[in-house]
Amino acid sequence: MVSDLLHHLDTHKSMGPDGIHPRVLRELVEVLIKPLSIIYQQSRLTGEVPVDWRLANVTPIHKKGQKEDPGNYRPVSLTSVLGKVMEQIILSAITRHVQDNKAIRPS
Repeated sequence: MVSDLLHHLDTHKSMGPDGIHPRVLRELVEVLIKPLSIIYQQSRLTGEVPVDWRLANVTPIHKKGQKEDPGNYRPVSLTSVLGKVMEQIILSAITRHVQDNKAIRPS
């Protein structure tokens, strides 16, 4: 799963606060699969996420109206690509669990 997610990274996206560009991750996927799998597994077992993956660069983006009014801006946070990959792994596991156990009824 880690391999698939890294292979499908959008190399045109920006790097996060950790300074690792998605292009680097995509090009080094074969070298990174094993260590990242270990880190993700340890994180899952301990319930702890690496500090760098919890950091974000928040930038105000102007929506509309007067630029002098702070209410006309929305915050956009840029987080670590590796943290986003871990989020996708967790989302996939939760979705699979909910579907397998029919935890949500169609009604």
